[in-house]
Amino acid sequence: MAKFLAELLGCTLPEKGASPMFECRSQPHIGVRHVTKQRPTIFGTLIEKPLGDHNADKMPQTPPFPVMYGSNVYNKNLYKAKEEDYEGLYYHENNLVSGSLEGLIEHLVPTVAYYPDRTYIFTFLLSSRLFIHPYELMSKVCHLCVDQQRLTDPQADKARVRKIAPKILQLLTEWTETFPYDFRDERMMKSLKELTHRLSTGDELYRKAVQQMTQTLIRKLTTLSQYEEALAKINSSVTDRLTVLKTKPQSIQRDILTICSDPFTLAQQLTHIELERLSYIGPEEFVQAFVQKDPLDNDKRCFSDHKKASNLEAYVEWFNRLSYLVATEICMPVKKKHRARVIEFFIDVARECFNIGNFNSLMAIITGMNMSPVSRLKKTWGKVKTAKFDILEHQMDPSSNFYNYRTALRGATQRSITAHSSREKIVIPFFSLLIKDIYFLNEGCANRLPNGHVNLEKFWELAKQVMEFMTWKKVECPFDRDRKILQYLLTAPVFSEDALYLASYESEGPENNMEKDRWKSLRSSLLNRT
Repeated sequence: MAKFLAELLGCTLPEKGASPMFECRSQPHIGVRHVTKQRPTIFGTLIEKPLGDHNADKMPQTPPFPVMYGSNVYNKNLYKAKEEDYEGLYYHENNLVSGSLEGLIEHLVPTVAYYPDRTYIFTFLLSSRLFIHPYELMSKVCHLCVDQQRLTDPQADKARVRKIAPKILQLLTEWTETFPYDFRDERMMKSLKELTHRLSTGDELYRKAVQQMTQTLIRKLTTLSQYEEALAKINSSVTDRLTVLKTKPQSIQRDILTICSDPFTLAQQLTHIELERLSYIGPEEFVQAFVQKDPLDNDKRCFSDHKKASNLEAYVEWFNRLSYLVATEICMPVKKKHRARVIEFFIDVARECFNIGNFNSLMAIITGMNMSPVSRLKKTWGKVKTAKFDILEHQMDPSSNFYNYRTALRGATQRSITAHSSREKIVIPFFSLLIKDIYFLNEGCANRLPNGHVNLEKFWELAKQVMEFMTWKKVECPFDRDRKILQYLLTAPVFSEDALYLASYESEGPENNMEKDRWKSLRSSLLNRT
């Protein structure tokens, strides 16, 4: 993880001739409410997402995130219940801004007269793992629920239990739906089963609610396991293209243009992959990536004994694969005019990705075309009409903290808010920059205040950024799937960096002594391997 973060946080848009952002070479949804025949242009109004949970019909009736999070302040999350009941909580202008860990845990637990705000539930469940393991938090929540409501007392007021049970079940439902990966831990499942058993005993209505919640959770965890197995299978089938070249005549090899010659179609299939992989990233993965030992905790790190999801890393690996695939497709053809045609094709694909709102694939394509083995092909680039590529590079220019990209992203987000179709709802951010933003937010503010309180004001902002991502990842891809194209994008062999240089030198010979020496070294290395 440390190496992963070091590579990730050093990323900027590569200049021509630079290496890709990462060194790793390894390696869905349908549903449209309304289809519009007009395709937005590259400079048209782009995209956005409403913040928050729209399942507001569920109890409790708490305002969704769009109301809670304004654009000009940390949060507008007002707490009117139990402010005076908890010790160790600090409010400023009726906003909860800090508190002791125990006080914040107690603030999470519902009572007959109180239910925590949905923003607080999400924010605390997201950030608490920096201080306490999720299974320990679950154990404390269960203990408070049982103790406060006397659920172990056979003489407990049944009317009181009926009032509190729906609230506890709602809290557990929100936890299992938003952070299902926490429940891969058997200790979490054990606590969940014990508490829900107490709530549902003797009441058929609650028993059915518990059964539905549990079945939904199991389906999510099963789907995750199947996804991880599919990824492993895909990665095991990806080989170095150089090996393929040595065993298969180049004249009968497939390339991207034989699989798909329409830029818009390829951009659609890239969007399928992006949205599918985004959908499996849990919100807790953004926090787990930066977990350090809590200075007030003498025990080991919170996640040292917990199986963490790795969907975030897998998504970054997909970015790397796409960059190398683009470079491979450009360097592989023998003829200069064919290489130029492939470059122009990927420029058009990148433009379509921009128009769709798929900024991650856009940046991966630009990165691949800016890799040194590609950028050095001056004769090939001389045959290319680069005006469109220059516009795309300008849009993703890293200067002024990616100002142009952030402007386009805001436009994309705005379009999503007013969208009439799933097509217009798509927002796929440049993921590495999103991670970088969250990392620096985490590093720029202390987790705890000098008095030992948890700095909840920091975590409101963290939750705001992560929740925006959560709304983006829920969009269903409206485009038809093309299995042949998807299979090629995911499994086609790609050149290693050395193989890219070798292919580049074979296409356009070395221009200086350094390139000549490298070419000789690469050829010698290839001969030794054979």
